Amino acid sequence: MSNLLVTHTDGSARSGHLRLRSAIVETPFFMPVATRGIVRYVPSELVADLGFQVLLSNTYHLMLRPGAELIAKMGGLNAFTGFRGASLTDSGGFQIMSLGAKISDEGARFRNVYDGSWVTLTPEEAMVTQERIGADIAMALDVCTQLPSPEAVLRQNLMLTGQWAERSRAAHTDDTQQLFGIVQGGVDSALRKQSTEMITGIGFDGYAIGGLAVGESREKTLEAVRTVVEGLPAERPRYLMGVGDPYLLAHATALGVDMFDCVAPTRIARHGTALTNQGPIRVKGLANRGVDGPLELDCDCRVCQRVSRGLLHHLAHVDTESAGTLLSLHNLAFQFRLITRLRQSIREGTLQALLVDIDKVWGTPVIRSSGHAD
Repeated sequence: MSNLLVTHTDGSARSGHLRLRSAIVETPFFMPVATRGIVRYVPSELVADLGFQVLLSNTYHLMLRPGAELIAKMGGLNAFTGFRGASLTDSGGFQIMSLGAKISDEGARFRNVYDGSWVTLTPEEAMVTQERIGADIAMALDVCTQLPSPEAVLRQNLMLTGQWAERSRAAHTDDTQQLFGIVQGGVDSALRKQSTEMITGIGFDGYAIGGLAVGESREKTLEAVRTVVEGLPAERPRYLMGVGDPYLLAHATALGVDMFDCVAPTRIARHGTALTNQGPIRVKGLANRGVDGPLELDCDCRVCQRVSRGLLHHLAHVDTESAGTLLSLHNLAFQFRLITRLRQSIREGTLQALLVDIDKVWGTPVIRSSGHAD
């Protein structure tokens, strides 16, 4: 039986519900990144209050500290973090790229970022670890490839991803935890089709499009998404990994993607940038000094309701942690409002009109941050 119920469509876009162990989640949806179990600077209860139903956490970091066994002892990831909702753990594949892991057929060998020791992660260990952590959705171990890369490297990594996907599927034993496979292949259409056929042939509860927003253009990103979506089963959820740019999020939704995550909204907040319906705002800018009004007049988040631009400008200069917390809350509210507007437009059949509005503001790239660790 499918875990996804599609209730509305608008072209290739779709909206509905994804049934998980801990929650029934409206689709499409965006997952804030809680690398070590919590979104940086933002308590879990505030993230839930914004409306988010799923958080993404990082397997690599959690298995090192505090360790999967301790999390399991404390009741699993949701109980450990106190988040009122569901959870997804990535597999560690992004860290294979970002940390320069040594790759073999067996698995990946990393340096422990906390003490410098060597750590080996195999597909089997990734499954055991994610089952112990207890996320609602686990990801098969993959090899993410930085772009651009030679075709030979892309082909080698997608083949290894396919082999590891088979081993992940075989090692996964928790029937209440959903397991997603990951499609690789860079921006090469033929390789993307090959990887899609390989991963769907194994059979997973959902399918992720990995290895994008890692150096390629927006046009290439969407071309790769389109190629993969055409080969994915309609009854399973589709997850575009590491994408939070409003333009890409909107256009990928139009192509039929159901799930997104990205560190960018909170990362750029910590560097003093707010996301608004009129575009990004650098709060350090002199134009915000002494301004009594909010970041956005039509935003109902607690920051816009209670904090002035003038105070944010001041804090951005003298107390970056406080400014980062407030801007993170606002940016997450913006992201939730955006995905909600997209979901509603699908139900009303007005998605194309919304895309025109989004393109006017976000047609020029602003957010290019990807990944699942913050």
